Amino acid sequence: MTSKLGQVMIDIAGQELDAEDRQLLRHPQVGGLIFFARNYSDRAQLQQLVQDIRSVRPGILLAVDQEGGRVQRFREEFTRLPSMQALSEHAAADQDPAQRLADVGWLMAAELLASGIDFSFAPVLDADSNQSRVIGDRSFSPDPAAVSERVSPFIAGMHEAGMSTTGKHFPGHGFVVEDSHVELPVDDRTLEQVLCRDCQPFTALMAAGSLEAVMPAHIRFPKVDGAAVGFSRYWLQDILRARLGFDGVIFSDDLSMEGASVGGDYGGRIHAALDAGCDMGIVCNNREGAVAILDALQGREVSAESAARLEAMRGRPAVANWDALMAHPRWRATREWLSGWMPV
Repeated sequence: MTSKLGQVMIDIAGQELDAEDRQLLRHPQVGGLIFFARNYSDRAQLQQLVQDIRSVRPGILLAVDQEGGRVQRFREEFTRLPSMQALSEHAAADQDPAQRLADVGWLMAAELLASGIDFSFAPVLDADSNQSRVIGDRSFSPDPAAVSERVSPFIAGMHEAGMSTTGKHFPGHGFVVEDSHVELPVDDRTLEQVLCRDCQPFTALMAAGSLEAVMPAHIRFPKVDGAAVGFSRYWLQDILRARLGFDGVIFSDDLSMEGASVGGDYGGRIHAALDAGCDMGIVCNNREGAVAILDALQGREVSAESAARLEAMRGRPAVANWDALMAHPRWRATREWLSGWMPV
């Protein structure tokens, strides 16, 4: 069996593995799998699927988008999470806003970890400017300084549960109108304008050592570099690594999104992302594209630096299992607080 992590995160179509899934999971360049709502019916089914995946590929990283609000893949039997905008507003009215934010971050992470998932691609660090078609209420605030302030305790809660964090979408997706799932947004601001506003939460949290990973946006800033951020050595090496001092994981955003099409065909996209500095490329909802990416990486070695960074994304559950979690006073108290203003 192959256990060493590769640099590609793939998905599967259903709620159990088929023969092609098993074959792809054994590919040496596969290192992760991302779940979607279509992969989930209930916790028992999820746990069986996780067990089957790990029996085929021990050590694989398992991830999901479990932000809350409209971006929550696992719902039934999990706590229904609010959008981060709604959470921020309700926490602000509480006697201890930071504790409420930390508790919800902890609960989200603890439920996933107790189900065998290593991490959620969270938190969103975009400061929504009330015009983005894709960010909106996923954002903690339209004010970058407020994003930093509110995200910090949420991240602390995730860390207390044993989960690593992924800040997205570097250097900020909240200013542009376009949705990079369907087109490539173009932002005409200068580097300093972006760094002084949208990038503030990333800069602050990196300085605090709070982010284990970052996901760059599929956005092009023509006054900064000709390539979209996730394919740009300037953005990822000169700015993110050198200027901002980030030494954690860089995940590409989904390489099947329309915003990634500027990278060429699927083989071109994965090479462009890894050459720019991504440690792992993600390809979802396109099996043909995933196969093309894996074929394109035949013979490419994973660097020791990338391998070490990716290892830091493994879940380290502070609560052993789901039964222990349901008995945990913090889980009970957080659900009770949430149920006071939303269905859980």
